[in-house]
Amino acid sequence: MTEIPTDIDATLAMLRDGGYVPDRALATVLFLSLKMGRPLFLEGEAGVGKTEIAKVLADRLGRRLIRLQCYEGLDIAGAVYEWNYAAQMIEIRAAEATGDIDREHLVDDVFSERFLIRRPLLQALDPDPAGPPILLIDELDRADEAFEAFLLEILADNQVTIPELGTIRADHPPIVIVTTNRTREIHDALKRRCLYHWIDYPNYARELEIVTTRVPAAGERLSKEIVAFVQRLRKEDLFKNPGVAETLDWATALTDLDRKSLDPQTVAETLGVLLKYQDDIGRIDAERAGVLLTEIAADAAE
Repeated sequence: MTEIPTDIDATLAMLRDGGYVPDRALATVLFLSLKMGRPLFLEGEAGVGKTEIAKVLADRLGRRLIRLQCYEGLDIAGAVYEWNYAAQMIEIRAAEATGDIDREHLVDDVFSERFLIRRPLLQALDPDPAGPPILLIDELDRADEAFEAFLLEILADNQVTIPELGTIRADHPPIVIVTTNRTREIHDALKRRCLYHWIDYPNYARELEIVTTRVPAAGERLSKEIVAFVQRLRKEDLFKNPGVAETLDWATALTDLDRKSLDPQTVAETLGVLLKYQDDIGRIDAERAGVLLTEIAADAAE
């Protein structure tokens, strides 16, 4: 089992070894989360690298990654546990067929752990030889507000209460990462149980480092032009700004097309990799792309 980092610098090094380029503020709050055993609540726009942190942690620490992808209508059966009703019915029918109809014994039997289907939140409490798993509760803002109440017990006490079985508690708490894209506010009761960090779009220098780290085949010139263009594009009046994930996708796509530099036509033809709404793509045609590239070149020449 790989031990957690012993200080902020070791946390920075661990993330960088996993291909993640953080700022020191993020490394600090992550270190504190690991050291204090507190969940880490990450908020920010889609595509800025919130989910990737959990993946890198699991990889570098050698832990199992358990991901709960939130969605509207998610409930306790999808997130925590449910009973295997089909197997329970078979057990009941078999008991009836053999004449074993001791109801109290039968109830205890069919509501035992062998009929329990463990969903991600309950799985995260199970012991693991590799060490406590990384529990990623992803895009919590997509779930209904009522679902947050299910999380309070596990985040505060690392336990789940099942009426038929009692309380199941983790011997060693999981490392919990909660992410949200802030499409709605999360209740304060949940936030109070976590350490908080807002992940913003990176500045030019850090985004360039991310691109050169993750897509080295893009080359120096193309990488600089890509990052400069994306940074400039985020100042446009777009419905949805491109995140770092889209920057990396665009760098990969342009590399696959053997492009060495940007030109208006290339930008216009590949915007579907970078932007995901037609209205946004319509604003950045070849003519507008040319204007932006000219402005970027002028800024670079100063």
